[in-house]
Order: sequence, then structure tokens, then C-alpha cells
Amino acid sequence: MNSRAVAFVTGAGRGIGRGIALALARDGFDIVGNDIAYNPGERATGLAEVEDRIRELGMGFQPAPGDIANLDAHDRLLQTALQRFARVDVLVNNAGIAPEARRDVLDTTPESFDRVLAVNTRGTFFLTQCFARQMLRQPHGPVSPAIVFISSVSAVVSSPTRAEYCISKAALSQAAAVFADRLAGAGINVYEVRPGIIATDMTAAVKTQYDARIAAGLVPQKRWGQPEDVGRAVAALARGDFGYATGLVIELSGGMNIRHL
Repeated sequence: MNSRAVAFVTGAGRGIGRGIALALARDGFDIVGNDIAYNPGERATGLAEVEDRIRELGMGFQPAPGDIANLDAHDRLLQTALQRFARVDVLVNNAGIAPEARRDVLDTTPESFDRVLAVNTRGTFFLTQCFARQMLRQPHGPVSPAIVFISSVSAVVSSPTRAEYCISKAALSQAAAVFADRLAGAGINVYEVRPGIIATDMTAAVKTQYDARIAAGLVPQKRWGQPEDVGRAVAALARGDFGYATGLVIELSGGMNIRHL
């Protein structure tokens, strides 16, 4: 049995997922990193780059490539973690996609809607189901088991040019609540983290637009969020710092949640 706590992080190859994986490794977690692909010959990007950074920190890393939208891959992803580390203590549901094109809600296509929800909602829901069953089977390890959903302020804030993304994140927020309710009695805490405007590949295309809006006061703290901001919050939850707060929602948005005149 692995003596260190093990975290499985989806979408770990870049952006917020990378920030979370590194933060957990700094806190002493071995990491199973999931992303669409793992290219061991390309060490500058993706899961291979994350693997090198985590090994530099002295922690174990196991790549687990696969598309979480493919429900048939879920058990294989779980078995990849178990074969390497024998357990999973923390699941971080970070993987998510944006619409390929921003369209007015009146022009949202069924294809785009289905594509976004397949990953952000459906895939994440059933992956959580798979891993929660494993957490119920296994004895508790070095930390109390936990599941963290990375949603978005878009779960509660409307963006009419990416309706499918907002809907997917609102549904994910409710999924976190339902799993928290179901698993509380078994000692498995479930949390939701809602990032605001975070500097990642996903937001790079709208950087100029958001630079102007942040400067104009959209974000009271007047800066972009960084993947490290999310990583630190997830690490605190994974450590058990909020052990008596299952169902907790943490918004990391630089104050966008403040209602003010």
C-alpha cells in the first residue's frame, strides 16, 4: 500500500489542472495526471512536462491519458491509478472545454452543446461515480478522502455568447452538491471551487478584452487569477483543512462575488 496520499487530477497537462497537480505535489501527494494525450517524447509541454516538475519535487507521478467524455475509459483510468499506487485519496475534477466558437445563445448549435456537456458535465459526473465507488471500497489512507469539482463563476454568471459552457458548469455545481450529500455519511468530503478569470490557454484568446474589463473594475482585486491561486485552494481542501465543511463552495474570482453599487 502506498504510504503517501494519492490525488487523481483530470486535465492536468496545462492551465488550472497543471497548477493543481503541482500544488498537491508540493504538499506531499503522489499524482495521477489525466489529459487527452501523453507524449513522453515531448517534455516541454503537457503531461510529460508536469511529470518532470513533479518528479523534481520528489513525488511520484503516473500519467493516465484518456478522454473523460468516453465513459468506457473510466474504469481503465481508475485501474491505472490503482496499479501504480493501490489507492486514490483525492479526485480533482478539473478537465473542461469551452465552445469551439462563441455564438449568441439564439445561435447555439446542438453539436456544440453536446460536445461541451459531454466533457464538462456528463463525463465528469460518471467519472466521479466510478471513483466514489472505489473510495467507498478502500480503507481510509493518509488523508480523509475528498472529491473536488472545479466549476466556474459561469455556474452563476450569465455569458450569452457561451450558453452551453454556463449550463455545463451550473449542472456541475449541482453535481457537487448531490455527491456531497450522498457521500457525507461515509466520510468522503466533496467541494466545489469556482475560478473566475484565470490566465490559461483557454482565456488567451480573449486576453485583450478581459484586460480592459479588469482595469475597468470587473475584478475588484484588479488582476487576473493564476492557476497557482486555484492550486493552493485545492491543496487546502485535499489536506483536510476544511474537514467539517463538506459541500463547501469556494469562489476564487478576485472579488467578483461582491455585490456592490
